[in-house]
Amino acid sequence: MFGWEFPPYNSGGLGTACLGLSRALVKENVGIIFVLPKKFNVHSSDIRIIFADQQGIKFEEIDSPIYPYVTSDKYSIEREHENNDVYGRTLLEEVRRYARSARKIAKKQKFDIIHAHDWLSFLAGIEAKKVSGKPLVVHVHATEFDRTGGQNINQNVYNIERQGMQFADKVIAVSNRTKEKIIHHYGIPAEKIEVVYNGVDREEFKALPERLYTLKKDGKKIVLYAGRITIQKGPEYFIRAAKQTLEYYPDAIFVVAGSGDMEHQMMMEAAYLGISDKVIFTGFLRGDDLSAVYQVADLYVMPSVSEPFGIAPLEALSNNTPVLISKQSGVSEVLTHALKADFWDTNEMANKIVSTLKHDSLKNTLRDNGRHDVDKLSWTESARKCINLYKQILSERQITV
Repeated sequence: MFGWEFPPYNSGGLGTACLGLSRALVKENVGIIFVLPKKFNVHSSDIRIIFADQQGIKFEEIDSPIYPYVTSDKYSIEREHENNDVYGRTLLEEVRRYARSARKIAKKQKFDIIHAHDWLSFLAGIEAKKVSGKPLVVHVHATEFDRTGGQNINQNVYNIERQGMQFADKVIAVSNRTKEKIIHHYGIPAEKIEVVYNGVDREEFKALPERLYTLKKDGKKIVLYAGRITIQKGPEYFIRAAKQTLEYYPDAIFVVAGSGDMEHQMMMEAAYLGISDKVIFTGFLRGDDLSAVYQVADLYVMPSVSEPFGIAPLEALSNNTPVLISKQSGVSEVLTHALKADFWDTNEMANKIVSTLKHDSLKNTLRDNGRHDVDKLSWTESARKCINLYKQILSERQITV
């Protein structure tokens, strides 16, 4: 299995999905060799982790990392971060170095299936298939059309995505919405694509730290945005909906948990709208801090312009927080008890936010029934679907594991 990131060294939902799926596969008796591009301080008792930079390819390092999902067009942004040696000089250069290293790894290891997560790992998967002859599954967590909002498509990234899907024996899409995009934009036959929804790990979320109760001492209600602050996620619509909400419910506080290339722009937007005293920017959160902010919120809002799936609403519901999600999200296919609105319809978004904050009965109904939706979604079910796909591929090749 090839992946670009793995918790706790992840910039978003991709790493979370890799961890959740891998652990569930191991519990179903699938042995996994997980290949990361660079040495991180990550450990797993069940998953064997290999680092590509220890396989004869040395990654050049710079003072600040290059993030693959922060900007909408350049795929690079230099910024201070706790892990200042994650990526090399350019992202595309490191993707290709990773692929070359994958050839060496594939020659040494014994395995039956190659599973590559997202475009960053597709070239590695292709090279591993070329040298080993083993079948390749590529897992599409997001397309270039999602990350950029359909604007300023990076041709290099698109080409890698398309090449990976064409070269693969099977393509996994995280939603039917993503499957349709793959068919339409990449010309991949429908029968080659299998939809496997993401899950959520309920046991990861811990009790709310006492200090966060201070946010609600004066009867304030908390509305949360948690995710990358990029064009794909629609943060500007959250800020505009906040402005409209505050006209009818002035005791609301809006929390923006995340980081990205639009972070400063959103701060300026809040100031321009005169609501900067009502909007708190926390920066990127993970682990217990993210769990805590979910739990203190009265409503989680995901206004994504184009969301292939969206794990965050599942995490929110797992923390007893109801959700409002955009209709342009894959997770809307599986959440029945969630408020939904078009990402651009901030009037409708504000109406639903106000209703939830004013009426505890609505909030409680959404929370309780939403938990039932989440109970039906697990990484175990996702893993079993992947295993069935593996067996189908191996059977078609007449390979016995």
